[in-house]
Amino acid sequence: MGSAIPEPTPGCNMRVALILLLLVAAPLAMVQCGGSSMPGPSSPSSPSPSGTPDATKIRHVIIVIQENRTPDNLFGAAGIPGADIQTYGYTSTGAKVQLQPISLTAPYDIDHSHDRAWVRAYDNGAMNGFDLETTSPKPSATPSIPPNPQYGYVPQSEDEPYYQMARDYTFADRMFQTNEGPSLPAHQYLLSGTDAVSAGSDMYDAENPDYATNMLDCDGSPNSTVELINLASGVEGGTQSLVCFDHPTLFDSLDAKSVSYTYYAYTQGGLWNAPDAIRHIRFGTDWSHVVIPNTTIFNDISAGRLSSVSWVIPTTPASDHAGSTDGSGPSWVASVVNAVGNSQYWNSTVIFVLWDDWGGWYDHVAPQRYNGYELGFRVPLIVISPYAKRGYVSHVQHEFGSILRYTEELFDLQSLGNTDARADDLSDCFDYSQAPTKFQPFVAKHNANYFLHLPSSNIPLDY
Repeated sequence: MGSAIPEPTPGCNMRVALILLLLVAAPLAMVQCGGSSMPGPSSPSSPSPSGTPDATKIRHVIIVIQENRTPDNLFGAAGIPGADIQTYGYTSTGAKVQLQPISLTAPYDIDHSHDRAWVRAYDNGAMNGFDLETTSPKPSATPSIPPNPQYGYVPQSEDEPYYQMARDYTFADRMFQTNEGPSLPAHQYLLSGTDAVSAGSDMYDAENPDYATNMLDCDGSPNSTVELINLASGVEGGTQSLVCFDHPTLFDSLDAKSVSYTYYAYTQGGLWNAPDAIRHIRFGTDWSHVVIPNTTIFNDISAGRLSSVSWVIPTTPASDHAGSTDGSGPSWVASVVNAVGNSQYWNSTVIFVLWDDWGGWYDHVAPQRYNGYELGFRVPLIVISPYAKRGYVSHVQHEFGSILRYTEELFDLQSLGNTDARADDLSDCFDYSQAPTKFQPFVAKHNANYFLHLPSSNIPLDY
């Protein structure tokens, strides 16, 4: 379990130490002198639900997907009250290291593939191999990469809007990305609850693809392929697939109930445009629900055209992707939330803000593993709604399928029967009996007008 149980704070007396041992053995919570109680990493809390999603209160779901951060990395500067955020970690040599401040715009990326990064970092549950992940500096980048760059946190001055959101509404410190790898499979899980190459297949996409000539998926080069993994055994390698899969998605479930939806993307293809890698979507009528550019959401909100379900994908500069972002990601997310909060839709909307994968950054909580490729590491989740619990930290185990299940229950959709079937429905994050919270805009460096007037970006996704 690595460092799942905090080191005792000096001054804890024997009675508290005994309580600590009993609670861990239960296992119900971890107690730390001067800290808050929270569940252990492999023992998720039982939900304290407020009831299934209330369709009389919530009529719009917005899923804002950011890139490549962990709770320890994004909130390690100051923490979230009551949340399990750790400011130190362990390396593969057993050395304890303090997390260091590393700018959101640091000029390098960290490997977050499955076989070369996730497996090493996880280290059979010890969570001490993050230093074995390789780093990739930008060409001609200065300054040089610091020692142990994987063990870093974002300075609060650079992601303050996220702190505001997490502290004002609900923050989940047990949201795990479903897959044990990078962006392409992660975005598939957020659309479908699976990234199987076809319905019922045991072979899943494990990695990001090798794009031969462009970053298109279903209508890209036949030489563009991706490595597959056997879901049950976890054996990867030897099998390749075109970047074009075909399995049921939430689009299909929404179609069956005539529920409106829009997928706001910023490019046609690439790792973050999940519908582009689904054959029956890309070459069918549902492709009309994929809208480019992503800033169209601002016009749809102001014009009263917001769909019942929306996915919102960032541009590369406005993502939080290491080595690619220009640092505007927190402003981008705040601009989307503020647009909803200041509109007619606020009282009937829930906004899920989450990150698609860990991006190579350190996190101390070991995930529960269901098979050879699920679950992956923790990612932040912020639930923003007039009916989200205020200042609440959810210690319940969630995964990407939890958002799908919430949406299915809210709109009375048939289950996809994938990870949505085993996941919880985020009920503990809501209180539908409370008076709807009055929206207060989040302060950020840039607003929606800034993003609406930016020139098109040609920076590649997840380079």
